[in-house]
Parts: sequence; structure tokens; C-alpha cells
Amino acid sequence: MKNKIVAGNWKMNKTFPEAEELLVAIAEGLDDMPLETDVVICPSFPYLEMAADVSEESNFSVGAQNVSDEKAGAFTGEISAAMIKSAGADFCIVGHSERRAYFKETDEVLAKKVKRLLEEDIIPIFCIGEQLAEREANQHFQIVEKQLTEGLFHLEAKDFERVVIAYEPIWAIGTGKTATPQQAQEMHAHIRAFIEKTYGAEIAYNTYILYGGSCNSKNALELFSCQDVDGGLIGGASLKVEDFIEIINAAETSIKND
Repeated sequence: MKNKIVAGNWKMNKTFPEAEELLVAIAEGLDDMPLETDVVICPSFPYLEMAADVSEESNFSVGAQNVSDEKAGAFTGEISAAMIKSAGADFCIVGHSERRAYFKETDEVLAKKVKRLLEEDIIPIFCIGEQLAEREANQHFQIVEKQLTEGLFHLEAKDFERVVIAYEPIWAIGTGKTATPQQAQEMHAHIRAFIEKTYGAEIAYNTYILYGGSCNSKNALELFSCQDVDGGLIGGASLKVEDFIEIINAAETSIKND
């Protein structure tokens, strides 16, 4: 039986005082919880070090939301993997649908980002998922297969084992629409089977595959109870202490019921 992972993606939200208040509130909410769930908080870049400081006395890890595909140099405004690591982050989201859509990030670029993160011993949370039109055209399986193949399958097995995958149906992100548990399970099982073809059954089983896409305190338990759903990448609900703690509790319940 694996633990679950619940990662909170704050996106571009919160001022410094607001971020500090939320971090402290989450830490207090996690106090005295005998967690089997790995909790990851992914704030904006300016708050990474503060989050890392709070995490030292709490039960969560820290992740970044993005990373440069370059190692260092004259790239004004970019943030390197080494910078992220030195700020105290152990995880980093890669290839979120918003990065793919708004910043035109390709699988080739994302493959380089994964490489940079692994060089610094940072765990990539690699996002994949289809548009609504692609699902309606029954192309959703092919889309995620392409994203996995071009973004991750160049890795040797020892490196692939360090990657977390987040399946996020793009049509469900921030829309209030959520994949049904049946849809989520079907896709997660397909992803695991596709990984098995390249890396074998053991690595496929041990790979964490998270669900992202309007996961909230009301539907988390049902989603996390699916056999191949190993937790969630949480957006808006991670900005609300009570909701985020409820989602973590749902992960804990699903582990106990497994």
C-alpha cells in the first residue's frame, strides 16, 4: 500500500503577509495529525524560503510552480533549479496546462526542465492532460501518451522513478467541472499501463499519479478511493485552510480504507 500525495498549487495568489498567514494556518491545521499523506505546498517563488522555514516545524514539504530549462546565465527573470533547491524546495510542478497554453511550453522544453530538476535532486510533478475537444474526439489517451513519451520517456528507469505525474483534464481546471471517479480511474489506469510497457510493472505500480482538476473537499474522498489515483494536485481549494485540511483528511481516510 502506498501513501498518498496532496500538493497545493497556489498559482499567482497571495501577498507576502497573506502567504505567511496561510502557511502558518496550514501548519497549525496539520499539527498532531499522524500523517501517512505527503503534503506539498507550492507557493509563488518569493515565498519559497518562508514556506521552507515554516515547514521545518510542520508536516509538509515545499515545491515550486515552475523552473527554467536553463542551468544558469543571462536569462533575466528566470529561476533555476539550483535557486529553487537553495530556497528549500524539494518538489517542482512542470508542464501545468496553464504553462503549456499561455507560455507555449512544449514537451521538448519540459523534458529539459525535468532534467534540470533531477540534477538538483528535486522531484518533478509532471502535468499531463487533454482539452475538452480532444476528449470529445476520443483522443484523450493518445494525447497523454504523447506527453509522457516526449516529456519523460527519455529518462532512464532510475530517474523516472523519481517523477510524480499529475493527470489534469484541462476542461476541469478552474471550471468547477470534475472528471467523474470512473473517468479519473480509467485514465489513471491507462497511464499506469502505458508506463508499464516502457519501465515494467514494479516501476509502474510505484509511480505516483495524482489527479488535478477541480478536486475539492466534497469530491476528494471519492476520487482518492479510486485504485490508481494516488492523491491530488489541488488548485483553488489549497488557498482555503479548512478545505485543504479536509482534502488531506480525505487522503488519510482513503489510505485507511484501502
